[in-house]
Amino acid sequence: MHTPHTESPPRPPGHGPTTLSTGVLALCSALLLTLVGIEWRPLLDLDADIARTTHRWAVEEPGLTQTSRILTDWVWDPWTMRVLCGVAAALLAWRYAAPWSALWLVLTVAVGTAVQQGLKAALDRARPVWPDPVDSAHYAAFPSGHAMTATVVCGLLLWLLRRHGVGRVLWRTALVLAVLSVTGVGLTRVWLGVHWPTDVLGGWLIGALVVAAAVAIHRRRCPARR
Repeated sequence: MHTPHTESPPRPPGHGPTTLSTGVLALCSALLLTLVGIEWRPLLDLDADIARTTHRWAVEEPGLTQTSRILTDWVWDPWTMRVLCGVAAALLAWRYAAPWSALWLVLTVAVGTAVQQGLKAALDRARPVWPDPVDSAHYAAFPSGHAMTATVVCGLLLWLLRRHGVGRVLWRTALVLAVLSVTGVGLTRVWLGVHWPTDVLGGWLIGALVVAAAVAIHRRRCPARR
C-alpha cells in the first residue's frame, strides 16, 4: 500500500541573527553613550565641524530650511509618529483581533520615550548655539527625540507588516517611507542646527535597540505560526 508523502512542518526560524543584532546595537549604543558622556574631544570636534558646515548651508538656503522645518515639525514630529502608532494599535486590536500586539506596540513606544527622556536628563548635553539660529528646540540634546521616536515607530510597524504578511507592493512602499522618514528626520535636525550629528546617531542606534528588544519579547510571547 502506497503511503502518501507528507512534509514535516517547517522548523521555526532560529533567533541567532536577532540576538546578534541586538548585541551589536547594545554595544554600539553603549560605546556612543560613553564617548558622549566623557566628552571625548575627537568626537566633539567632529560634531562641531559638521554642525558648523550644515548651519552655514541652512542660513544660505532659506527655502530648503523652511521645508526642513515643516517636515520636522509636522510630518516627522514625535507626536505625529505617536498618533500613527495609535492608529496602528487600534487596527491591530479591532480589525486583526490582536489586542496583545496592540498593547505591546503602545507600551514599546512609551518605553522608548521614557528611555529617551531618562538619557537626556542623565547626560544633560547642551544643544548647539548659533548667533543666527534658523530654528530652536528645548531640553537636552542627546539622544535626538525626533530620530529615536521615528526609528522606534517605523521599525515596529515594518516588523508588524512583515509578520502579518502584507502584499509586496504595500511592503515596499512602507519600507521606502520608513527609510525616508527615519533618515530625513535625522538630517533635518542637524540641518536646522538643533542637534549635534551624534545626537541623531544616538537616536537611531538606541531606537533600533528598543525595536530589537521589543521584537524579541513579542516572538517569545507570540511565536509565529506557519
